[in-house]
Amino acid sequence: MTSPAAQEFWEQLRLTTQSRIGLGRAGNALPTARVLEFKVAHAAARDAVHAPLDVEAFSAKIAAVGIGTPAVVASRATGRSEYLRRPDLGRLPASLESVPTRDADIGIVFADGLSARALVDHADGLLRALVATLNETYSIAAPVIATQARVALGDHIGAQMGVRTLLVVIGERPGLSVADSLGIYLTHRPRPGCTDADRNCISNIHPPDGLGYADAARITAGLVAGARRLGRSGVDLKDTSRADELASRPTLILE
Repeated sequence: MTSPAAQEFWEQLRLTTQSRIGLGRAGNALPTARVLEFKVAHAAARDAVHAPLDVEAFSAKIAAVGIGTPAVVASRATGRSEYLRRPDLGRLPASLESVPTRDADIGIVFADGLSARALVDHADGLLRALVATLNETYSIAAPVIATQARVALGDHIGAQMGVRTLLVVIGERPGLSVADSLGIYLTHRPRPGCTDADRNCISNIHPPDGLGYADAARITAGLVAGARRLGRSGVDLKDTSRADELASRPTLILE
């Protein structure tokens, strides 16, 4: 049996993380409450992966931000089951006829990815932060919603749009702690054939426990500016958004 002091220690430590730590024991097994918590988290993750995006309702939320009515694109995956079994089909568009060409600095694609719930929970708030941070410096095209989509589908959409930098906002793979996390994948000069080495990723966007909208937008703005200076994104582009903060911290000298 765990002592009261040990229980208090783990209870305080659990407040600082979503990880499953200090779960205790009931004989040779976990306590029933911890087993049930795990089952609930696992069910939430499965539901997030399989639940389809309500495109009409989501489109209305994105349109309300005020940068244009979203176009809708589907990948070549014909349903959720095929999307999960055939990642290659999720990287290719069924058609791009609905995507207008825009002479804009930035294009934004909202992709359901592996968690449509993440888009529903966070995408409009994140978009408002992105617009507030980027709109004074850059022109932003009307957004696109992509269903049954992998990140690389954005390369085709971005090339069709004609934007200079593309942001793919996608539902990340759910875990047993978080089922509604967003990621932003930034690609400068998007085109079919780009690889992961050509992109930068900002992940774990799900306030209040993950990265907040304003911080995600600030990091994105720094990467956009860096990509325009370099003429490319990816492994050569680094996030320097915290450089000034880190430089101002006192240096610890060990003698």
